[in-house]
Amino acid sequence: MRAKGTTALALTAVLAASPSVAACKQELAVYSEPEANASLEFAPAAPNGSTSHTFKIKFPENSVILDGVVMWTEGVARPVGIVMHKCPEGDVTGAELEACTVWQGVIYAIDGQGNVDLLPPEGADSAAQLLLPDFAPALRQSSAYGMAGVSKMPWDAFKMSGCQE
Repeated sequence: MRAKGTTALALTAVLAASPSVAACKQELAVYSEPEANASLEFAPAAPNGSTSHTFKIKFPENSVILDGVVMWTEGVARPVGIVMHKCPEGDVTGAELEACTVWQGVIYAIDGQGNVDLLPPEGADSAAQLLLPDFAPALRQSSAYGMAGVSKMPWDAFKMSGCQE
């Protein structure tokens, strides 16, 4: 009888430490995508008001890092993610920004039961999965893909794999 209690206690500890179960704030969440061995890693946004989240998408096999920001739209509020590759620093023109933008779209959160919602705000518990609709086709058409860039296409879904401290 004691062994069952010990086993249940150990299982509870393992599940509590699991990234999909442990409480992790969205701005510290790390997601993975197995097709291209990519990771999507959030970081707290600078308090400038227009950006609600920042993140990086890393492709370690090719040493490619894409920069991302999330800004909420006005009117019908949606978290619009913008993923960029090698954008120039400082003041940039609209044409320069367009040239370095890999993907732009609404980021959706999927919970453990498969329910779809919008990306949680900073300070809220992180989503179990993220969906970036049509990210892979946009990446394939970008300057980040090809001989000196990403060679394996990711899926559009990223699953939570960890939490930064």
